[in-house]
Amino acid sequence: MTIQASEAPPEADAIAATQLSATRGGEKQGLAERITLGLFIGVPFLALLAVVPVAWGWGLGWTDLAIATVMYFVACHGITVGFHRYFTHGSFKAKRPLVIAMAIAGSLAIEGPLVRWVADHRKHHRFSDKEGDPHSPWRYGESVPALLKGLWWAHMGWLFDEEQTSQLKYAPDLVKDPAIRTISRLFWVWTLVSMLIPPLVGGLVSMSWQGALTAFFWGSLVRVALLHHVTWSINSICHAIGSRPFKSRDKSGNVWWLAVLSCGESWHNLHHADPTSARHGVLRGQIDSSARLIRWFEQAGWAKDVRWPDAERIAARRTA
Repeated sequence: MTIQASEAPPEADAIAATQLSATRGGEKQGLAERITLGLFIGVPFLALLAVVPVAWGWGLGWTDLAIATVMYFVACHGITVGFHRYFTHGSFKAKRPLVIAMAIAGSLAIEGPLVRWVADHRKHHRFSDKEGDPHSPWRYGESVPALLKGLWWAHMGWLFDEEQTSQLKYAPDLVKDPAIRTISRLFWVWTLVSMLIPPLVGGLVSMSWQGALTAFFWGSLVRVALLHHVTWSINSICHAIGSRPFKSRDKSGNVWWLAVLSCGESWHNLHHADPTSARHGVLRGQIDSSARLIRWFEQAGWAKDVRWPDAERIAARRTA
């Protein structure tokens, strides 16, 4: 597999210091940032653990379910279609309003600022499952103890690594874009918006504080925790197990049971075999809601130059 230009950008040694400060002040992750990151990961995860007893005591209303589902898939597609297939890999071109909408929608997933997310993922593709990969589960070796340790690292541990990916090196195109820099810098605003929309809607629909509280639990905490762990599972599970019908230079695999919740991202083997493809689920029966959404954008005239894989392109990447 060759590295596309969008995945391994050249050095950007002429970008102003103000642009760097707009995204990240340096390449070291401070203690306060790591503590904040731990809270954002830990609190929703504890909420996820409490799902069963809370549901048993209060029940899960249709309003809560609807809010959580809508918020989940808006944010999930913001990540998969926006952060991943558009911003990271350039799988299609989009009109400016759609670009801004995808940047904000992806930020609602609370998976970190846009520019940092893209830089990490481009570096991941450059060194996939080799030294330099930010989150390979094979980091410590191939024995069972090493793999268990590596799975933890790939799933969550890497998020606390003090060494951060250079955004100037891996995402100079985004650093140069004032609007994208601003959206990335205002990550804390999108975090508040993402957490407050569910209780606001739940409270207004039920006209009660209890409705706001249950909507906050299910639509904010549980929804964020579930989306986080599904996303991290692409880094960990999909690089440890799964079928590999396509040729790639790493251990990426297709994991079918994550396809719906990951919005098509768990067809990960094809993605690493053909990173710029707008569709990851290319075989019969492989559900890829992100590809469907891109198709709708194309039909509406909002997206163009979509890199759809044709039969010849797919066949060239098959292992047999």
